[in-house]
Amino acid sequence: MKKGNPPPSEPGVASRRGFLFKTIAIVPAASALTTAALLPSAAQTADVAVGADYQPRFFNADEWTFLKAAVDRLIPADPEGPGALELNVAAFIDGQMESGFGHASNWYMQGPFKGDAPALFGYQASMPPRELYRAGIAALNEHCRKNFSGKTFAQLAPAEQEQLFKDMDGGTLKFEQVSAQWFFTFLLQNTKEGYLSDPIHGGNKGMASWKMIGFPGARADFLDFVGPSDKVYPYGPVSLGKRS
Repeated sequence: MKKGNPPPSEPGVASRRGFLFKTIAIVPAASALTTAALLPSAAQTADVAVGADYQPRFFNADEWTFLKAAVDRLIPADPEGPGALELNVAAFIDGQMESGFGHASNWYMQGPFKGDAPALFGYQASMPPRELYRAGIAALNEHCRKNFSGKTFAQLAPAEQEQLFKDMDGGTLKFEQVSAQWFFTFLLQNTKEGYLSDPIHGGNKGMASWKMIGFPGARADFLDFVGPSDKVYPYGPVSLGKRS
């Protein structure tokens, strides 16, 4: 099956499309802990319908403001394609907080908890992801108020937001009650999942990220395009909710 590759970036310019091509191979493994474990029914999916009038089910107003600003900074819109905010990634994450992932319902969550364990050992804390998000958002906004003249994260300039993310990821910014590093790890992972996963889970509105990278989705039959052929795959992507 022949399928075009993303166009090369201009010298010195990072290509978001190229980044996503590398990332998409990583997301399914991470998703095994999240969306892949719980495929919603059609009725549940309808409840995740999003847009300007979407009301979060888990996050309060201040947390929701942070989340929208955070995903917009992690995957902003650009000439190559839409950003995470446009693809309803914030709503995807909100839905995940009420899922088995958010509650860590199938994780081993008994002590002892070793917060200083190497990342190779995975998440080693007593908080399920939904509590980690809530505590992490509160801690980050409090840090911002103390260090940026009373501003919250969402009120900061893009460069300031990016530096905070780098400090959290690198371990140079620490919070007292929650791991800043693990908070950012989950935030980044869930943002990528919401951007690239099947729309049936609430993100990737209109399969826009799939269209951008040329991913065919869940089409049932590729037999006509298998083997040594110059035939270009002519169809757009298909969601699990609309399988051919």
